[in-house]
Amino acid sequence: MIVNIIGGDMSDEEKSAYVERALEKYGSQLYQLDMELDGEYVKLRYHLNNPGFERVRRITGYLVGTMDKWNNAKRAEEHDRVKHQV
Repeated sequence: MIVNIIGGDMSDEEKSAYVERALEKYGSQLYQLDMELDGEYVKLRYHLNNPGFERVRRITGYLVGTMDKWNNAKRAEEHDRVKHQV
């Protein structure tokens, strides 16, 4: 993980505490943490990996991502249904 400190210096102990808290909150999604020092305040900016996205649709009463595990009867039911234009 990349840690950037902007606008001053910070002790290793304080830096470690911020990093530990960020990892508790975001886990492996966190790839970069920016800490901007402004007097007594620290502005934190988290950079997260984009999560994988799978499209889920409601087909014939079921929530599905893909139809690859469906049997022939369920595939025929999907094929015969009326598809409306949006």
